[in-house]
Amino acid sequence: MSESNADLSILNEIYDIIQDRRNNPVENSYVCSLLNHDKGIDKVLEKLGEESVETVLAVKNKNHEDIVYESSDLMFHLLIMLAANGIELSEIADELRNRRG
Repeated sequence: MSESNADLSILNEIYDIIQDRRNNPVENSYVCSLLNHDKGIDKVLEKLGEESVETVLAVKNKNHEDIVYESSDLMFHLLIMLAANGIELSEIADELRNRRG
């Protein structure tokens, strides 16, 4: 098993931007368009589902570049979904630590 020393602080940075967009809407913002869509949370969930399927297909097709690209899209939309529901990344981190055993 290989060890990862990846700096994931970018997830915090992006989450903070998403939170800011949620609290201070900006015209022509993609994040705001999802968070304030007429469909409500359903629009965010549609995008999350779409990105999930695209990630799965990239893995099925064994395309490394597409897996990285689609996984990034999936993680971005997951962050939007978390923010839309008032879930902090610290809650996710705590849960993952609890599962680590």
